Amino acid sequence: MALPQPDLGRPSMLATQELIQEATLAQRLGQVLPRWLREVPLYRQRGSMPLAAGEIGVPPDLRDLPFITKQDIRRGFPHNFLRPGMELETLLDQDLVELEHTSGTSEERTPLLLERGWWGEQEERALRLNPFVAGVLNDFPDARRVTISSPICSGDICYTGTPSRTERILGQALFVSLSRLPFLWSEADLGRMASEAADWQPQFLDVDPVYGVVFARFCERRGIRLPSLKFILCSYEFVSVVHRRILQRAFSVPVLNLYGSTETGHLLMETEPGEMQASLETAFLEVLDPDPRGVGELAVTTFTNDFMPLIRYRIGDLVQRRRGPYHTSYKVHGRGADAFTASDGVRVTTWDVDECFADTPGIAHYQLCERARGEYLLRFVPDLVPPKAGELEQLRARLTALLRPEAGLPVQETDLLMPESSGKFRLGYPARTRAATAAESGR
Repeated sequence: MALPQPDLGRPSMLATQELIQEATLAQRLGQVLPRWLREVPLYRQRGSMPLAAGEIGVPPDLRDLPFITKQDIRRGFPHNFLRPGMELETLLDQDLVELEHTSGTSEERTPLLLERGWWGEQEERALRLNPFVAGVLNDFPDARRVTISSPICSGDICYTGTPSRTERILGQALFVSLSRLPFLWSEADLGRMASEAADWQPQFLDVDPVYGVVFARFCERRGIRLPSLKFILCSYEFVSVVHRRILQRAFSVPVLNLYGSTETGHLLMETEPGEMQASLETAFLEVLDPDPRGVGELAVTTFTNDFMPLIRYRIGDLVQRRRGPYHTSYKVHGRGADAFTASDGVRVTTWDVDECFADTPGIAHYQLCERARGEYLLRFVPDLVPPKAGELEQLRARLTALLRPEAGLPVQETDLLMPESSGKFRLGYPARTRAATAAESGR
């Protein structure tokens, strides 16, 4: 039975306001760029950075500047961002900044300098782009959440031991997961998580999709409900159609995608099914080298973290921009490093692959790995009721038509898929990524 969907449509006046805000982005860039270029050491040295092709429509003040990457952030940190007279120890002692790190899924962890309180402010700004979520936050100003993700990759709380429940409460958030290996969680582990979640009475779940799916399947098996729950927020990594299906089935509430990174904050919020809206107060977005479909790499210039402003930061993800008459929307296609190249040379993104699973029931999670000689292997963890042989054959046919493998595409059922060292899961492993990972591990 189809679940009731909240009214996520926006009135025309709000859409008009969005277009006005989009039109003022160039002016806002003109107000902050000169100061950052003059004061921030990283950008005073920008002449040594390589330029790359930007996109048409980018303001000239920005288009003539080089791109930066995680390596540029790490090189000389924090002195590459601190203005003359600023000392990190003093800023920390005065409680003006927080020192955080990225999760390190695609490369080594990157240190970050975040203004105190910035994370919560930019997150709420993005959440309120969705009228339904904004209504929940209005009804529950101190909305409680239960966070289910890797304790390693969370930007708010980190631990490697076994902290008490009290130690896992941060403001209105309760962190219930204690391990980055969700497929190895015991019934006792899951029972504790469910009990703590029910006692907390959250308005929403904040989940890494894979971790949330394992929790949801347990609750479904045991008939556990969370009556206070209004919606589920998927963040941390790409949310698959198989993840959405299970989360929605188990809890009967809207499942929404929130996209961003620890470095930039939350950039896009799902406002309508399949549509993401940009948080224009947080950042200016560029889509680099778009293919014929308009899919390209995302570059971000942030507005709101003055201690570590990022100018034309290459985030490493692929997005597709869709300009409409009333607003601009985006579709997230996954990491650029996780995209495959079909035998005819066409790029196949994580989103492209994931669409093949839309009509295949019985799958809780999967990984598609490219082997040498153009052969692929699909491994999947079954849902409560595994897919039938005919359904798997149809899935294989769709993937074969998409990827055009030179060899085979065997499908293998398993009860265990492993995450990266960060605790995040990848859906796709192109051959070049596997080779790089093997080389790195062999050092």
